[in-house]
Amino acid sequence: MVKKALLGQVSDTEIRLLRIFKTVVECGGLGAAELELNIGLSTVSRHVKDLEERLGLVLCRRGRAGFALTADGQRVYDGALRLLEAMDAFRTDVRDLHAELVGTLSIGLFDKTVTNPQARIGQAIRDFKRAAPEALLDVKVSTLNEIESGVIDGRLQVGIVPDHRRSESLEYIELFGEKMYLYCGRQHPLFGMSHQDLTWKDLQDYDYVGLAFHSPNMEATHRFRLRRQAAVSDQEAILTLILSGCYVGFLPDHYAEGFVRTGLIERVAHPECMYELQFVAIQRRSPQPSRLSTTFVQALRHAHA
Repeated sequence: MVKKALLGQVSDTEIRLLRIFKTVVECGGLGAAELELNIGLSTVSRHVKDLEERLGLVLCRRGRAGFALTADGQRVYDGALRLLEAMDAFRTDVRDLHAELVGTLSIGLFDKTVTNPQARIGQAIRDFKRAAPEALLDVKVSTLNEIESGVIDGRLQVGIVPDHRRSESLEYIELFGEKMYLYCGRQHPLFGMSHQDLTWKDLQDYDYVGLAFHSPNMEATHRFRLRRQAAVSDQEAILTLILSGCYVGFLPDHYAEGFVRTGLIERVAHPECMYELQFVAIQRRSPQPSRLSTTFVQALRHAHA
């Protein structure tokens, strides 16, 4: 049993051990973290044990049954995230004061933008790297809600998302557009049929797959009164269910194009059953964005001007 202990001031040693513990959790175990940390398995295990002894807590179970966090371990991990993010933000602030474009820029990106010919995010990154060659990029592809909340609470510095419900906490910069059409798979009853005489009632008789979170996709689901029989987290999952031949669903035209060309899916050509999106960059208004964040947003503005 680990003896309970009270932690006084957090030293550099504890911070280093917390970073190691964070990596172990995010890798899913000590063995996987060995490669990420580039230190031996026994050393990783010793560091985790050392942290447990310093905190007086059992943080995880490891053995033949696999790796699992204890309840205490989950709370320590959550607290470590807050502490390490605050420290990284402080370092970024100090570097900003020295006018150095260094540090890590965390970007949240909505999925399937890379095939959109109107999206010039790659060009913006190239321009940003010219201005900040020493900066590190941390890019996460995630859902609309997760990106918005990540920018608001400071886990992400910039998000690129479909314009949706606006928050007073965020600044919005318009970037590029996207068209969403309804598609069916090759095994679907609508595939190969004439869609000229389709009515809304006809469409509402078919199973539909849509995004599970509040988004323009969900708004379209309700507006067109489609019968959602499957809820997913991203557009690749929508495409997978469309390919099954059991569902219809909305996809960006640029993403669907290759699958249409090979005959795996086709657009349901109902003239009104489509919607358009405007993508925006978001950053929080307060505290003032870092110089890294501001420089990247300027690059996005320039690339999409």
